[in-house]
Amino acid sequence: MSVETKSFEETKESKTRSGFVAIVGFPNVGKSTLLNHIIGTKVSIVSPKPQTTRFNIRGVLTQDNYQIVFIDTPGIHDAKSLFNKMMVEEALEALEEVDIILWVVDVTHRLPEEERLLDIIKKANKPTILVLNKIDLIKKSELLPMIDYFSKLHDFKAIIPVSALKNDGIERIIDELVKLLPEGPFYYEPERVTDLPLSLLVAEIIREKIFQLTYQEIPYSTAVKVEQIKKDEEKNLLYIQATIFIERDSQKGIIIGKQGQMLKKIGTLAREELEFLLGKRIYLDLWVKTLKDWREKEAHIRNLAIPFRE
Repeated sequence: MSVETKSFEETKESKTRSGFVAIVGFPNVGKSTLLNHIIGTKVSIVSPKPQTTRFNIRGVLTQDNYQIVFIDTPGIHDAKSLFNKMMVEEALEALEEVDIILWVVDVTHRLPEEERLLDIIKKANKPTILVLNKIDLIKKSELLPMIDYFSKLHDFKAIIPVSALKNDGIERIIDELVKLLPEGPFYYEPERVTDLPLSLLVAEIIREKIFQLTYQEIPYSTAVKVEQIKKDEEKNLLYIQATIFIERDSQKGIIIGKQGQMLKKIGTLAREELEFLLGKRIYLDLWVKTLKDWREKEAHIRNLAIPFRE
């Protein structure tokens, strides 16, 4: 997905640095929140629920002499279903493709599987920075022993305590990454912040609202596909038609809600955020359809939830 870069590279006096960085960790450790704060805008959806991120999402940070392409990965976990196994495969594939690994750990929720995940990171044999996230939620006296513990496990290039939610420690992450970047041209135009096509961005924003507003199995049983995006020049707006797929007819009533109130709420929140992100008036037309057990069939998963990337 690289682009021609000579036009803006040739004007630079100093050499540029660029590279790919995988953000990895267990589900719900704050990877997407961290990425959004680093980029300075929303490129990856967030919710309090684990496994919100389903596929690798790229966010691009460009300054005068460097460009970092971050890859926000699905949470690595002990996957049982086909769908979850495919999500974990997305994350593991990213480790092979990048220059640097950013391992994010939630300091408030330590897991015994940490060392097993570190073994996977070690096998990738890439420079690794450890990010200890959510430090605002623990006492300082708990943090130093944690840093000491991790420093003995692996030769990390840096161990950085942060609070992604409060934007604390973000600059140090960037500084440490820039030191590790190889020399090279930019992969994207400087103004790009993500490589997500508009249809996928819209689908992800709608899905985020479903995750925020519904509970139990419902958000995990849903997928969103944008069917049509059309400019209405006369009304100066963007018409977007999208379908929310669920696995069973019984789930349709929950997504639609009494007198259509839940679907209306999902649509309103998604439309408001899209208007803010895109700077355009939006008409969002949402439909709900049943696609029985779509998470058990690879073709449906690829079509609706984990798209092929170039």
